[in-house]
Amino acid sequence: MIVAIDGPSGTGKSSTSKAVAAQLGLSYLDTGAQYRAITWWMVHNGIDLGDPGAIAAAAGKPEILSGTDPAAPTITVDGTDVAGPIRTQEVTSKVSAVSAVPEVRTRITELQRSIARSAETGIVVEGRDIGTTVLPDADLKIFLTASAEARAARRSGELKGADVNATREALIRRDAADSSRKTSPLAKAADAVEVDTTELTLQQVIECVVTLVEEKRAGK
Repeated sequence: MIVAIDGPSGTGKSSTSKAVAAQLGLSYLDTGAQYRAITWWMVHNGIDLGDPGAIAAAAGKPEILSGTDPAAPTITVDGTDVAGPIRTQEVTSKVSAVSAVPEVRTRITELQRSIARSAETGIVVEGRDIGTTVLPDADLKIFLTASAEARAARRSGELKGADVNATREALIRRDAADSSRKTSPLAKAADAVEVDTTELTLQQVIECVVTLVEEKRAGK
């Protein structure tokens, strides 16, 4: 059972995906963390992020390993635990530029497909282009949405003391960058089920997705 969950930042993708995977005994993969990891490596190694050619040339160098236990997902780069460092503002502000480079997307997409294929009990994979590009044959595709205001409020809650308006503007810029890039843009797959989380609690979103997965398992 492969479940693809896509959508922009702040829709509850990570929290929902982890909880659904844990509840249903599936593996879990945060694909955004992999793009953050390769971005962290580029920054850490002084790659010129204003030069797509330099990014492309370095894309194959770091070894990225993702642990898929939903209760304790891990990510390492060349053996270093980067779960904390990849969430810094420095990495967040640069990840769109790095992930827009086709060679980076090819590298990470291959990694994601191999992880999904090797998940013996099934897997929930969350990201921005899973249902459209990475796993177009996924058993179930879900696209989470929410208003920019709701997403900014949630993200500001996660980033203690963050300015809601500034967060909202940053999310809108990230959406525009991700939706307009030439390679694997953020988009809803034609056969995805859209779930608007604006007015829903996290628990309600989790219950909704669990129901969709169980119905798919039952062949409904």
